Formats: sequence, C-alpha cells, structure tokens
Amino acid sequence: MSARTSTSGPALLARLERLPVSRPHFRLMFMGGLGIAFDGMDGSLVSYLLPAVTPLWGLASWQTGLLGSALLIGIMIGALSAGLAGDALGRRRIMMYALVVYCVATIAAAFAPNWLFFFGARLIAGIGVGAEAAIIPAFMSEFVPGRARGLFVGSIAGFFSLGYIAAALLGSLFVPAFPDGWRVAQLVTAAPLLMLLWWRRALPESPRWLIEQGRLDDAETVVAQMESRVERATGKPLPPVSAPPAPEVAKAPEPTGVARRIAGLWRGGMAGRTAVLWLLWISLTFAFYGFFTWIPSLLVQQGMTMSKSFGYSLLITTAQVPGYYSAAYLSERLDRKRTIAGYLIGGAVAAFLLSQGGGDSQVLIFGALLSFFMNGTYAALYAYSPEVYPTSVRATGTGAASAFGRIGGIAAPIIIGAFYASIGFGGVFAMVTGALVAGALAVLVFGVSTSGRTLEELTGTAAPPRGAQQEEMQE
Repeated sequence: MSARTSTSGPALLARLERLPVSRPHFRLMFMGGLGIAFDGMDGSLVSYLLPAVTPLWGLASWQTGLLGSALLIGIMIGALSAGLAGDALGRRRIMMYALVVYCVATIAAAFAPNWLFFFGARLIAGIGVGAEAAIIPAFMSEFVPGRARGLFVGSIAGFFSLGYIAAALLGSLFVPAFPDGWRVAQLVTAAPLLMLLWWRRALPESPRWLIEQGRLDDAETVVAQMESRVERATGKPLPPVSAPPAPEVAKAPEPTGVARRIAGLWRGGMAGRTAVLWLLWISLTFAFYGFFTWIPSLLVQQGMTMSKSFGYSLLITTAQVPGYYSAAYLSERLDRKRTIAGYLIGGAVAAFLLSQGGGDSQVLIFGALLSFFMNGTYAALYAYSPEVYPTSVRATGTGAASAFGRIGGIAAPIIIGAFYASIGFGGVFAMVTGALVAGALAVLVFGVSTSGRTLEELTGTAAPPRGAQQEEMQE
C-alpha cells in the first residue's frame, strides 16, 4: 500500500480520487441504495393506500389529496433539516437518525384509527424519507472518483425504482386482498429498521466532511481503510497518487446558523446554480407526484377495476428500472445537464401523448414511457445536485433543493384532486407536460457541465495541476 507521507486535505483527496472503482465502492452504493429503496417503497405505496382509505373513512377529494401530500410535506421538512444537520453533524449520523424516524412513523401509520392520525404519521415518516434522500447522494458523491461519480450516484437513485416496484407488488397483493391489507403493507415497509444494526457497524463517515471539520486524522483513517479494501479487492498495487491539487481561491469561512447556510446558497456564483437546481426539482417533482400519486385512482375513474388499475400501475412502475440505469450510464457519457434535459423532453412528449390517448393500451404504453423518462431524470439529477456545491454546504444545498422541490410534489396531488373534475384526464397530463418542458429549458440554458471533474474543481476550491507529473509514493 502507498505510504502516507501527508495527511493534508488535498493529499487525502488525491489519494481518494485515484482509487480504482471496485468492491468497496459498490458496497457503499449497496448500503446507501437499500435506504433509498425502502424510502421509495414507502413513498410510492401511498398511491395504493389512497383508494383503500378513501372509502374506509368517507373522505372527500380534498382530504384524499391532502393525504397524498402528507409524505411530501414531511419530505420537504426532512430534506432541508437533514441537509443543514448533515453539514453540521456529519453525513453518517443523520442517515441513521433518519432511518429510525421513518420506520417508527410508518409502523404508527399502519395502526391509524382515522385519517387525521394517518396524515400525521405519514408526515413524520416523510421527514425520515426526505432526510435520507437528501443525505445519501451527497454522502456517496464524496467517496466516488469524479470519473465515475455520475454513474454511481445515479445508480443509487436507481434503487428508488426497486422500492417503487416493491410498493406496486405490495399494493397489488395486500391492499385489495382483505380489509386491513393497507395496514399490513405499511408494516412491511418498516422492515429496514433492522438495517440500522449494519449501518452502525460498517458505515464510515465522509472523508471530505471530516477534512472540512479539520479532523484530518479521522479522514486519514477512512481513506486508509478504503485504500486497503480496494487493494484487497483488486489484488493489485494501488495506482500512483497525482500531485495534490493546488488551491485556486481562498476558502470562504464556513457559514454558520440555518439562515446563513441557506443565504450562502444565493451568494456569488452559487445563486445561478441554486436557481436552476430548485426549478429542476420543483418541475420534476410536480410531474412525478402528480402522475404516480394519482394514476391508480385516475385509472379507476376512467372505468377500470381497482385490481386492473393496480396491475397497470405495476407495469408502468416497472419501466422506472431501465429509466434510472440508462440515465445513470448516459450521465457519465453525455454529461449530467444534457442527460437531464433529454429525459425531461422525452417525458414531456410521453405526457402529451398520454393526454391524447384513449384506449387502455395507449395509457399503458405512454404511461410506461413517462415513467421511464421521469425516473431517468431523477437518476441524473441526484448525481448533479451535490456536485454544484462545496463540501461546507453540499448537504445543505442538496437538501434545500430537494426540500423546496417538494413544493411541486405537495401541490400536485392537491391541484389534481381539486381540478380533475373540470380538466379531466387529458388536462392532468397537459400540466405534467408543461412542468417537464420548463425544467428542460432551464438546465439547457443555465446548467453547469459536471461530468469527469472532481468536486473541488466544480466548486472552485481547487484546480488540477496542468502538466504535473504523477508522483508515486514509496512503499
């Protein structure tokens, strides 16, 4: 293994960046991905619960829409608070706290005696979901070399699709099977509480966060462990370490306090990046939750039975899997901003065709295409979001974008519930089309190219040396 001649921040980052992508990176991806998968399962399950609880409690359309938005309200709170806490307290600790909150609240929701209790429990569960969804991509982005970061973080987002498929299976098998099937389905989604035992033992802290906190010895330990594991996994000597990147600009003082951290996202060069990111999250989340929260209910109102609508929803949901992983692959080849724009435009075309479709087969085909493109966009967006911020506010920036983006997700079920009677099936998807087009234009015109660049290059905290020779460390 390479000798550790320096524990300076730039030297540690150079050691981390030069590691070959191997089993330890995939292990971290799997650990984070499982948390994402269960979050996706819980978030998607609500669309299968609403047709069951609406007649059970005699809910009006606005009440059903509010229940559909409960998780999104919680996700908004959780994403913002987790981002702030993750920058202050560390990525690892917040990931574990979020898992506990989500699981306990989901169990409580399974025993809800009325819709108000159900609303409150789903909201609290959303806090845990939002916290994990904001922190895990930022965490993963700080371990993976720049040359593979888009593929890895996009693939982590792909675990959402596994959760959505699991939710569709639960919704199809349990919810219509017996009167309390909707309760049983929620208990199943609380299973990841057991995953906490694994995370406590095996989850490392982000070395970039440790460096930012001045904890260089702790960061050295994490990097050394990664080096050792990579060397064992590959069975080869580690590549030589490039000369540490030279500072390009003086490091700004770390913002402290909630208001200052959020304000820091709108200062200098960060303002344009934040504006684009927030618009992307709002438009995509509006389209996504407007579609997936209401699609089973909309299909029932189109004349399908509940079982048939759930079956169609399962097929449409399955199209997410190739959507996520194709975008994760392309985001490394075409760059994140081009991938995001391309998939948003593809989703807009699919939504427009869905608004014009009439028969069941057209609904299935165009719905699957919309599912493919929207979730592909998420894969690239989850990779893109942490890249545009420096380490000191990376979790805050990612969490804030996810949180404020949930405004679109909160609004979508309520707006659709309120206006469906007047605008109809076609009108719903015309709104989805408009939201996706707005996001595509924003990222094409104002987005930042990030593929293949280190996080420090992207945020102006370091520049790679030009023509510097690689320095091989002595054994």
